[in-house]
Amino acid sequence: MSLKEIAHRAGTSVSTVSRVLNQPDYKCKNPELEARIWAAAQEISYTPNTAAQTLKSGAPQIKTTPLTFDIFLTRFPSLSQDLFFSELFESLKKELLRQQCVPGKFLTLPEVTSMLKEKSSFSVTDTHADGIILLGKCPAELISTLQNHYHNIVGIDRNPTNFDYDEVICSGTTAAVTAMNYLISLGHKKIAYIGDCSYEARYIGYYQSLISHNLPLDYSNIYPTSQTREEGMKTMELILQREELPSAIFCANDSTALGVFDCLQRHRKKGYIPSVISIDNILESEQTKPMLTTIDIPKKEMAHHAVNLLLDRIHNQHSNAVRIELPCRLIVRESCSYCGR
Repeated sequence: MSLKEIAHRAGTSVSTVSRVLNQPDYKCKNPELEARIWAAAQEISYTPNTAAQTLKSGAPQIKTTPLTFDIFLTRFPSLSQDLFFSELFESLKKELLRQQCVPGKFLTLPEVTSMLKEKSSFSVTDTHADGIILLGKCPAELISTLQNHYHNIVGIDRNPTNFDYDEVICSGTTAAVTAMNYLISLGHKKIAYIGDCSYEARYIGYYQSLISHNLPLDYSNIYPTSQTREEGMKTMELILQREELPSAIFCANDSTALGVFDCLQRHRKKGYIPSVISIDNILESEQTKPMLTTIDIPKKEMAHHAVNLLLDRIHNQHSNAVRIELPCRLIVRESCSYCGR
């Protein structure tokens, strides 16, 4: 009945719904249809019919209650402000369902902060999830509160913690060094940085790369932001007002780079076409003009390992904090060229 309900809500056939939800390697030709199917599945808290699957395979049937995991966006009030976490969230929902788990509450930093101020956070009367997945680095002052309420925690981010909880990371420092080394290999020496600068791994990678190549750290080329598309556009407007312009722009994330492109398209400066590189490899990075050169952060794999870590802890397979680090990868497209062109 669940598949029929999802098919009805998504406007497609039951067989298509079954393939999307139950066949990990199946690739739907219509991304919008796939998104509607997953959205409908979450709306009705769908989990795969394990009884039917075990009956078909001949394995003994075991009745279990699906595990529920809350998801906490730790840095932004909305997923729309960071498309990396938006895509990661979609990967997480798919992975949870494939592991016969249920996505629980979706929490944001303003909501959690408000709960703490009103002393209504994580009430014992609330439905208690089996664990929580943190998207981004959790503010230090919230960690103990979360640990008191959730015994099973895993974080996904580009910045490692001090082993406060299990985490899956793709080093922001390594990603930044990879991006900077590529720009420097193209002859760029005046490289601006747009992004967070407070205890931020990508900023560390930026200035370490300059130092390792004996290039000066020019603070006038550093633009602290909260890494949104809007701030990327506003920052690029400031850069265009300078007399001496950087030949390349390193953006801490793709959302910022999209804002940089927005600005360059609206306010063209004759003869000035900076190289632009960023980190994340979100879907929209392939649709920009020029197509964005970026560093791929493996979102699907991070979601997969995060859910597995939670399940492993729940089944008492480990007790100490575990960190899984996945590699990043340079994706060369059209937005970077040799300096001087």
